[in-house]
Amino acid sequence: MRAWQVVRHGPPTEALELRDVAEEPPGPGEILVRARASVLNYNEVDGCHGRYLTINPPLPYTLGMECVGQVVAAGPGAEDWMGRRVTASGRGATGAHADLVTASTAMSFEAPAILDDARAAAFFYPFHLAHLGLHERGRLAAGETVLVHAAAGGVGSAAVQLARAAGARVIATVGSDEKVAFVQDLGADLVVNYRADDFAARALEATRGLGVDMCFDGVGGATMQQSLRCLARGGRHLCVGFAAGIEAEEEPMISGRVLCFGNFDILGVILAYVDAQMAPHVTDYVSVPVPRFNPPTTEIGRRVQAHLVELLAGGLIRPLVGATVAFDQLPQALEAMESRRTVGRTVVTR
Repeated sequence: MRAWQVVRHGPPTEALELRDVAEEPPGPGEILVRARASVLNYNEVDGCHGRYLTINPPLPYTLGMECVGQVVAAGPGAEDWMGRRVTASGRGATGAHADLVTASTAMSFEAPAILDDARAAAFFYPFHLAHLGLHERGRLAAGETVLVHAAAGGVGSAAVQLARAAGARVIATVGSDEKVAFVQDLGADLVVNYRADDFAARALEATRGLGVDMCFDGVGGATMQQSLRCLARGGRHLCVGFAAGIEAEEEPMISGRVLCFGNFDILGVILAYVDAQMAPHVTDYVSVPVPRFNPPTTEIGRRVQAHLVELLAGGLIRPLVGATVAFDQLPQALEAMESRRTVGRTVVTR
């Protein structure tokens, strides 16, 4: 089968080669998916450069975190998945940019019937991650104000939509004037080009000095530090990702003094569902040691999926496909993402 493999570290067009590799048969609780489409994630750019320590297999390995397609084989315990059209994460969050993808059923969901393959591919990760942040961790309430960073991207645009669907007020940041209108169309109440304006000052102005109740932050680094300037008493800052530089994942973020005087919460968010019986042992699968790895369970994932499908059917959310590219153009598309030229999700078709 064809697969885009990272064979050396560097820019995607230098790091990746399209190779013919053997399929990986599904093990217990796993399925084999014939992919119809996959979707790009910024972590894959970091993977090409060799700077994403969380997912850093030995070279060569097949890149790709998620796909949509039909289940063509199933391991023990997963037989009832046969023939289903699914959105799925590749085993170990790799392997999705291939013709056949091995995935755990804990990280697989039936693709919503009302979505075509491209939009189904754009649905899973951004909406699940945004939902886990806003609702499971942040406990968002109607009437609260949410600051969403990188709001024109896949996850950010999903967070804007979900916050609006929950009755929240949304202040969003983007990196260009062209992206302002894009995010306004999603329903954001205020959109700030952070390259031209001080988003923290604008957020404080918009909240009459009180600050925002929640910050959905997939950028990290200096953006996080600036965001704390406009976080309200009892506010929640969601650490969702590190698009500004994955190295910030390993750096201390704030001091105890900041927490005490700020009187707010810092919350971590991760999308990595595991079966409940595996939860005590998941540290075996973490490549970088952490004091404690507490991923959400499959039960939470099913509940999130059900709510998202309900919102989708009601027209309150929609996956945003910014571009579709052919399979052989994947490295060039990743470099477009790296240079911040994309909006929504970039889908790779077969």
